[in-house]
Amino acid sequence: MLGERSRVAGKLTATLDWVHRLIASTFGLGLIPQRLWGSHNGAGTFGAAFAWALGGLFLLIDVEWWWVAAAAIIATAAAVWSARPFAHLGDPGWICMDETAGSLLALIGLAGWPWLIAALVARTADIWKVLPGIRRAEGLHGEIGITADDLVAGLYGLAIGWALKAAGL
Repeated sequence: MLGERSRVAGKLTATLDWVHRLIASTFGLGLIPQRLWGSHNGAGTFGAAFAWALGGLFLLIDVEWWWVAAAAIIATAAAVWSARPFAHLGDPGWICMDETAGSLLALIGLAGWPWLIAALVARTADIWKVLPGIRRAEGLHGEIGITADDLVAGLYGLAIGWALKAAGL
């Protein structure tokens, strides 16, 4: 009986590990660069591209702004939850749900050129980490630090996008 419980617990643990990895990699997208060019370089852009595709779909079907906000909140919660088991590794390159969350945050309430510029600013800010607060957010402990820098970069994108929208672009 005890052996059976251990076997079942082991299967549940393995399944949960697999689910964490699947979500942390934005449904496997973060694992693509390793397969293509033997490096995790670019995995974050795959996660951001998922957000852009979802944001584009939301534009296409003309949903209210809060759908994007809800998607950003869900992606943020998923990023933090799924990164937790891997946080002791630092910020593994294949984890990209954080980029998905930050990129969705940048798109809230935007369309047209402001949407595109916000997406590019958020991704560029996350890659280069030269704008104030991004490196500091990345330095936070564990899964919060893994996710926070992308959210700060997303806020920069959102601010630029909304400024352009306010300017009538």
